[in-house]
Amino acid sequence: MQILQGEEIDNLLRSCEHSACHLEVLDTYETPEEAEPFHKFLAGEPDDYAWGTAWWSLIREVTTSGRAVRRARIVTEPHVDYTRWGLVVAEQNIAVGEEIRYLARHLIDPSELTTDDFWLLDDRVLAFTAFEPSGRYIGWGISYDPVIVEHARVVWNRVWDKAVPHADYVKA
Repeated sequence: MQILQGEEIDNLLRSCEHSACHLEVLDTYETPEEAEPFHKFLAGEPDDYAWGTAWWSLIREVTTSGRAVRRARIVTEPHVDYTRWGLVVAEQNIAVGEEIRYLARHLIDPSELTTDDFWLLDDRVLAFTAFEPSGRYIGWGISYDPVIVEHARVVWNRVWDKAVPHADYVKA
C-alpha cells in the first residue's frame, strides 16, 4: 500500500472524474491540526476557520468543476463533544459544495461497516485515512485492489442510502 501526503492527496482529489466519497466511522479525532479550534469550541470562543482554508479551497475547486464530494459520518448518540463541533464545522464544508450525511451508529450493524475511515474516488481508488498511534494524521494509504475497492463501494452505498442529510439531521 502506498502512502500519499500533502500535495499528492490534493492532486488525487483533483484527478477524480466524478466523485470523492468519504466515510468517517470514529467519534473523535485527536489530530494536532484541529486541537486549537476544537478547544476554542469547547470554551465557547469564536472561530475564524482560517485553519481549514486550504482544504476548503481544494474542495471548492473540485465541486465547482461538477464533481461530487460527499461525506458520511457514523455518529454515536448522544453526541460526544467532537461530534457536536463537527456538526458546526460541517457548515464550512457544505458552503464549498460538499454534501454531508449522518447515520446514528445504533441504526447500522457494525459488521456492515469498515473499522477504518476511507475515501472512495470514482469507485476505482480506495484511500484509507492513516493516523499514528498518537492521533496525528499521516496521510492516505492507497489501494487499487478491485476486491477491496468493491467492498468499500458496497459499504459506502449502504451507509449513504441510510444516512440523513446534515440540515435534516441538525433539525432532528
